[in-house]
This record gives sequence, structure tokens and C-alpha cells, in this order.
Amino acid sequence: MKDRIINVLAAFESDNIGKSFPLDYCLPLYHSVSDRELPHIKHVIRYKNTKQFEEDLDHLAKNFQFVDWQGFKEFTSGNFKPKKKIALLTFDDGFREFYDVATPILERKGIYACNFVNPAFIDNKDMMFRCKASLLADAVEKNKIIDPEVYHVFSLDNQVDRGVLQKNILQVNYQGKDMLDQLAEKLEVDFKAYSKEFKPYLSTEDLKELTRKGFGISSHSWDHPKYGDLSLKEQMETTDKTFAYLKENGFLYESFAFPFTDFEVQRDFFDELFKNEEIYCSFGCAGVKLDSVKKNFQRIPMEMGESGEQILKRETAYFKLKRLINKNTILRK
Repeated sequence: MKDRIINVLAAFESDNIGKSFPLDYCLPLYHSVSDRELPHIKHVIRYKNTKQFEEDLDHLAKNFQFVDWQGFKEFTSGNFKPKKKIALLTFDDGFREFYDVATPILERKGIYACNFVNPAFIDNKDMMFRCKASLLADAVEKNKIIDPEVYHVFSLDNQVDRGVLQKNILQVNYQGKDMLDQLAEKLEVDFKAYSKEFKPYLSTEDLKELTRKGFGISSHSWDHPKYGDLSLKEQMETTDKTFAYLKENGFLYESFAFPFTDFEVQRDFFDELFKNEEIYCSFGCAGVKLDSVKKNFQRIPMEMGESGEQILKRETAYFKLKRLINKNTILRK
């Protein structure tokens, strides 16, 4: 029902989204861009192809003024007055397509982007647990025979539809990620061999080359846990470890983007985070929303199976709807 109402309201939004957009800044978020099938993310991210990505960029450029990291800082601190509302393009997770596919497009169009990375996966030393789950879901789809033990792990009958098994695999969380390594053996998936052959993540040298090209490389935690499930001590350990890596390699250590979401992250984390005066701000991904923590900015997920134009209209309509009941600001305890 909620989606239906938002879709109806979005249909009435102006095509001039730059004018009707409710905030002075737009923070689009992507993970990957590819014209190929990527088994390690196809079941968890609805990534766009190059044509769709370029169409999104053109729509954004028509309605917003793209800025780089310095421009974003100057704008949000009140030291820069742009001609239009601004847009800061962001990517998460440090997938190799950012270098191979997105960067040439961005260079051609003169658009800056910042990629928030997890050092645990750089140089393909390991793979994020959601990517492992995607590979396993892919194996369930393609393998002719499934070891009955795979079903038993989830207390499922081995006659159940394979889609149910895939759903259970994709629901495994960070705390239960060791289960994925056990399932891999049963499903004949070799994560290390896959990483070695396909190199899903960027290398340290790629990141340094991107920095030389003028792009940003910043913090997304060490290995992509959901922060709402961690203690404050665990939150700060993974955050601090990542900042140390960024500084050591000469990357952008002034910002932090939450992996997954900042839902259920309490004010005490932000209080602790911003004790480090080198950190300018943090980023969530709750769409067009305000935050009671003024230095925490919400980004807009752009991989939702729709065009960028449709997503921005929906987000704008939803913001206006929630404003009527004073629910468009995230409040932290």
C-alpha cells in the first residue's frame, strides 16, 4: 500500500527535479556498473549497465551541479554557493568495475566520485559475506544436483523449491558468515579460486591510481558488518582500524560511510566517532532524509531496478509525505 501511494505521488512530481528536490544536496549511491553478469553480486545488488548508468548521470547533471569532495565540504560548511543544488557521487565496496567501467565514463564526463572501501577485501584477500552468499545462491540455481546436507543446514526438506533455499542462504548475516564457508564445500564453490580468477575487488595499486586521477577512496568499515548489530566497542574497532589503513596509504580519511545502513546506530557512536576531529562527516543510505546528527548525511540507493529519474521522483514524493507527519528526520537515542 505504501509503495502504491508513493508511486501515485511520484507521478505528479515535476520533471524539473532540481527545483522540486527537497534538499540542497543529492547523494547518489552505487556499488557497481557492468554489462556482464557478476555472480558474486547479482543476487544481492541490482547493479546497472553502462547505458543505464550514463542515463542516470546525464539526468543528475541536468538537474544538479556535481562537486568533488572539497566542493562538498565547502558547500556544507557554508563557504561555497553553487549555481544549482549540488550532487556528490558515491560508490561502496571497492568493486573492480569502478576502475574498469565507471571511471572511464566519469573521466569523460568530468564527474568526481568517492568509493568507500573495506580494506579486508582489497587485493582480493577475502570476499564480503554477501558476495559469498550470492555465489552460493548462483550455484543453487545452476548445479544439477544439490547435496541434501545443504537443505539440512537450514532445517529444510530437500524437496523444497530451490528458491526457498536461495532465500535462506541470502539471509545469512555477518555473525553467521562462517556457515557460508561450510556450505561452499557442499555446493562445490571455491571462493579463493573465484577471487583469484575474477578479482572482484580493486587492488591497492588500483586505489592509488584512482587517487592520482583525483577520485576519493574512503572508509566503509574493515569488513562490512551491520553496525546496528555491533557493540559500541566493536563499532569503533572496525572503524578505527580502517582509518589507520586509509592514512597509511594516503587515502581520504575525513569521511566514513556505514556498511548496509545506520539504522539502530545510537548517538553514542557518533559522539565517539567525531571525537576524531579529522573526520568531517559520515554517510548513511536511508534515501532523502534528514538526520538529528547534523554531520551524518543520508545517501540515495540508485540500484533499485528503476531509472535514476524515477528514484529521485519517488524519494522526493516520500520526503514530502513524511514531512506532513514530521517523520522525515532520523532521530538518535
